[in-house]
Amino acid sequence: MKVAIGFKAHSGWAAMVAVGLDDEHPLLVDRRRLPLVDAREAAWARQPYHAAEGLPLARAQALVQRGIDAAHRVASERVVEALLQLQEAGHAIAGGVVLTGSPMPAWSTEQILAVHIRMHQAEGLLFPDALAKAVAGCGLPLGLIRERDLEQLAPSACPWADEIGALGKWAGPPWGADQKHAAMAALVLFGARLH
Repeated sequence: MKVAIGFKAHSGWAAMVAVGLDDEHPLLVDRRRLPLVDAREAAWARQPYHAAEGLPLARAQALVQRGIDAAHRVASERVVEALLQLQEAGHAIAGGVVLTGSPMPAWSTEQILAVHIRMHQAEGLLFPDALAKAVAGCGLPLGLIRERDLEQLAPSACPWADEIGALGKWAGPPWGADQKHAAMAALVLFGARLH
């Protein structure tokens, strides 16, 4: 089956949902929680800017960069692993869609660390960015959707939006907002191909 994958990232992990279409109805193929940090580094790597707060600038920059590099490495490993498992099960991957937050200016690490809310913004973009690079690095078509735009986008780009709740009833827990949004994002990829 041809499947599309949606990702909804959090600090240090992501909800991943793979969906396909069966007789023009969505079918849940896989869902999982992808860890995006190494367990032994999770205490600080989930929030590298917060971990760097109060350190001398050179050490802060090095720690933040180490966190960014680790997030990209782990995201790549986890995405490749998930894609290989889907392919081994006989599925063709149509692409991946990552839900993102609002973009932020190209602040330096020093500028981010100077304002607490900027640390939250930077960390909120770190893991979606790592996932997007991982999907693109696999050579797959990549879609980026701002999460706050998903509900308005869905009726026109995802004709199956009303069926997403039924996927969750069939699958059972966990099927919360993260999984629903990741599934909807993945189905937008199929919807875009219809138009």
